[in-house]
Amino acid sequence: MGAQWKAKGKAQVADAKGKLFGKLVKEIIVAARGGADPAGNSRLRLAVEQARKASMPKDTLERAIKKGSGVGADAVDYQRVIYEGFGPHQVPVMVECLTDNVNRTAPEMRVLFRKGQLGTSGSVSWDFNHVGLIEAEPTPGHAGADAEVAAIEAGAQDFEPGEQDGATLFITDPADLDVVSRALPAQGFTVLSAKLGYQPKNPVDPANLSAEALEEVETFLAAIDAHDDVQEMFVGLKG
Repeated sequence: MGAQWKAKGKAQVADAKGKLFGKLVKEIIVAARGGADPAGNSRLRLAVEQARKASMPKDTLERAIKKGSGVGADAVDYQRVIYEGFGPHQVPVMVECLTDNVNRTAPEMRVLFRKGQLGTSGSVSWDFNHVGLIEAEPTPGHAGADAEVAAIEAGAQDFEPGEQDGATLFITDPADLDVVSRALPAQGFTVLSAKLGYQPKNPVDPANLSAEALEEVETFLAAIDAHDDVQEMFVGLKG
C-alpha cells in the first residue's frame, strides 16, 4: 500500500488491467496540452512510454495526443482534481482524478467518502510528501544491479526495494522525475513507470488494525479505485 494503493485479488487485478488503457489515454490527453511532440514535452514522453509498454495501439495513442493538443473536432479538456480525506479508522487518502465534468465527479466522490470523511484542500496533503515515483526493475543481463548505487548515481532521493514483483521504487524530487528516469537505464534498470505522486509521512500501521477494520479500509479503497475518473490513489497505510 504505502505511497500508492494497488488493488488486490485476481478479480480486482483483472479489472484494474481493463481500466489501464482508459487511464493512460487520459494521462496522454492532459500531458499533450504542453505540446504534441514528446521530444519537447517530458510529461508526454513518459506517458507515451507507459502506453507503449502497455501495448497500446498506435492509432489510439495518436488519437489521444490530438485530443489533448486541441487538434481535430474531438478535442477533450480534462481537469486534474485532488480529493483529500480519511478512510475508515482515520487512514489518510489522496485521490487524483481526471475529469471533464467536475460537477459530476465532486458529488460522486462525496458519496464514496461517506464511510470515511472527505476533507477540504490541504486537510490531508500536509501529511504527504509530493515526490516523483519511478518503478524500475533490473534490465535482463543486469540481475546484480545495485538499487542503492543506481539511486545515488541517477540522482534519486531514496529507494524502496520491491516486495513481490522485484521492482524497485525510486523516489525523486518532483523536478527531477524525468532526469532520473532517463539516467536509470545506464545503471542497469529498466523503467516500468514514472509519475508524480505522494508519499505519507506518518502512515498507519496495519498491525494496529483488526482484520475486520483492515477489510473495511480495503473495501473503501476498492470502491474509490473503481470510479472511472480516478487516476491514482495515495494512501497513508504502511506495507
